[in-house]
Amino acid sequence: MSAVCSMFVVLLLLVSAATVEGKLKNYKFDIQLKNVSRLCHAKSIVTVNGQFPGPTIYAREGDTVLINVTNHLKYNMSIHWHGIRQLRTGWADGPAYITQCPVQTGQSYTYNFTITGQRGTLFWHAHILWLRATVYGPIVILPKVNVSYPFPKPHKEITVMLGEWWNADVEAVINEAMKSGGAPNVSDTHTINGKPGPLGTFTCPTKDTFVIPVQQGKTYLLRIINAALNDELFFDVARHKLKVVEVDAVYTKSFDTKSVVIAPGQTTNVLLQANQKPGRYFMAARTYMDAPVPVDNRTATAILQYMIAPNSSFSSNTIAMPQIPSPKDTSSATNFNNALRSLNSAQYPAKVPQTVDRTLFFTVGLAIDSCTTCINGSRISAAINNVSFVMPTIALLQAHFQNITGVFTTDFPDKPPTPFNYTGIPPKNLIASKGTRLTRLSYNSKVQLVLQDTSVLTADNHPIHLHGFNFFIVGSGFGNYDPIKDPKNFNLVDPPERNTVAVPTGGWSAIRFTADNPGVWFMHCHLEVHTTWGLKMAFVVENGNGPNQSILPPPNDLPKC
Repeated sequence: MSAVCSMFVVLLLLVSAATVEGKLKNYKFDIQLKNVSRLCHAKSIVTVNGQFPGPTIYAREGDTVLINVTNHLKYNMSIHWHGIRQLRTGWADGPAYITQCPVQTGQSYTYNFTITGQRGTLFWHAHILWLRATVYGPIVILPKVNVSYPFPKPHKEITVMLGEWWNADVEAVINEAMKSGGAPNVSDTHTINGKPGPLGTFTCPTKDTFVIPVQQGKTYLLRIINAALNDELFFDVARHKLKVVEVDAVYTKSFDTKSVVIAPGQTTNVLLQANQKPGRYFMAARTYMDAPVPVDNRTATAILQYMIAPNSSFSSNTIAMPQIPSPKDTSSATNFNNALRSLNSAQYPAKVPQTVDRTLFFTVGLAIDSCTTCINGSRISAAINNVSFVMPTIALLQAHFQNITGVFTTDFPDKPPTPFNYTGIPPKNLIASKGTRLTRLSYNSKVQLVLQDTSVLTADNHPIHLHGFNFFIVGSGFGNYDPIKDPKNFNLVDPPERNTVAVPTGGWSAIRFTADNPGVWFMHCHLEVHTTWGLKMAFVVENGNGPNQSILPPPNDLPKC
């Protein structure tokens, strides 16, 4: 990154972390400079605790977690605990100007939340600008003490974080794109745990490769996280099957698969049995993108290496390569997502809303924005229901809680203002409206939301992340959603429960959730470029009856804008 971005780094220090379920866990994040030499070029990047990726936060279901963030540098920062439900503690959710003003230079803020009813793999990342390109790390939530996994206990658990690397200042990349009106440069390579491997390099050879040592006959739990900014990814391990057991910190009915497809913001836990001939096997991650848009097509690799007896040997020159799906293999991606089912057991039921109080239909896609300074007099934008979201200068949650007027309105349209053939020939008027418009939801209401991709400019995939809630993906398909025929095929028994849904290119996804968490909750595309262009909105969930159904008051150290 350039000298500008090199001045801003996050440091995590772990202090007095309790290990007993339901107890307090204290963490401290101090922001400072870190120099990293990797991928051929020594440079300063935004990191956490001098690590890339950042350290893992370990907790148990029921723990209360305190994370003190102090910003010593000149840029603002906020951290989002992606997938943590933040029940009544929206002040700790993290998206800048949505639930908090960012932590400014010289200021501190303590994120305080309790992990309730969740266990599994999530992650944390910066939620301001494009800084999450390198500011991210795992969250591992262990089950309560004496509660076992609903699958065979693995010999070892390994976190596998998939990411993207720009050999440039990412803020300069997106700023230049916004000035020109076009799309930003794609990343230079993908990474696995911060390393590209020998096939993922871009300007020079490197041996910077993540290696997982395994023992023959043992079973390993891989906690796979897609922290990439803009790419859905396929993940595969040569000659090994993967057994899916969890997505987005929710247990699933297990099934075997050759490859995993995982969108930015999603996590997937798989069991891998080391049952092959001792040797070295590539793990690989590369883009899944079936839309005609530029992508980083480099394949990141890591190595699964069998540990062998001292007198044994095998050739280190031959490493088996997986037959990973092609970047446009829609069939593999669709089959994987269609195979996902919630566990729906007595201990872990799937509480799918069987009835609906509020029905919403949101188009998600690209648009055009007028721009007098851009090359062609316009720039690419993105919108939901033809509204390109305008970020406020006061945090929405603060404005809602304190009844500050003029910050936002609650007139976000329940459906597109002008219906059209969403996946056919787009309308001539591509200009989206602008506004900080929210949707108000009654407490405990049952919501059905259909997310429809559009062909405006081009069809594209959209991993939509909803803060504050898990939801059930009750249906999906290609083409235009049919409100008469498609609901007849909805799965209301054991659909996958997630916090991020990959809306298919040229298709739709239907989700259901119960609005049982009062506050203001961001919903946006987890392709960072689409969020930057305006593909985002927020829900205001009203308080219920009494203090136990109302958002807690803001903490005393809540940052000011």
